[in-house]
Amino acid sequence: MIGYLEGKLLKKEDDRILLLANQIGYEVLLPVYVMETFKAKKVGDEISLYIYHQQTDRQPKPMLIGFNLEVEKEFFQHFISVEDIGALKAIKALNIPVRELARSIEAKDINRLKRLKGIGDRTARKIIATLEGKMGKFALIRTADKSELPEVEDFSQKVLDVLVAQLGHRVSDAKQMIAEAMKRNSGIASPEELFEEVYRGEKVQG
Repeated sequence: MIGYLEGKLLKKEDDRILLLANQIGYEVLLPVYVMETFKAKKVGDEISLYIYHQQTDRQPKPMLIGFNLEVEKEFFQHFISVEDIGALKAIKALNIPVRELARSIEAKDINRLKRLKGIGDRTARKIIATLEGKMGKFALIRTADKSELPEVEDFSQKVLDVLVAQLGHRVSDAKQMIAEAMKRNSGIASPEELFEEVYRGEKVQG
């Protein structure tokens, strides 16, 4: 199963690209917000994508769906777990960045979710019912330079690793976010609880 591709951009269409990797051309579908990041890309440019490989009994033809970050791919897998949202519908619906969408879900912002293409009131409520409480990690995505990870004790190392390597935070910022979260809630006992506390702190600031 294909999980990652890098190579040259051969062709761009409305919702997909053709990527040349190891002398093979891969057709990769891109969610709307990912395609937005490809506007400045030109044929011949080197690109890399994390790939979600979709193939089911109802959709026997294999589909490759591309993302800039591995964590965006992880979010997509959560998103299509919602009843009535398949991969093709999700690709068209995702017209805002994952960070913003995750925050809308946690805030139970139905009106914001209804602005997604093809998502009505009923489906927006299903999205919240299915995913609310699971989005803290994805709500923390930001664009920043990646740095080497320092040593951190216990489960906070895992959280620091994700904040820096997957979500794009600077090491110094990530360490401060973790320290503040632990200060607010000294009873945190797992990476999941720490993510939620970090997200709560960011939400208050943001």
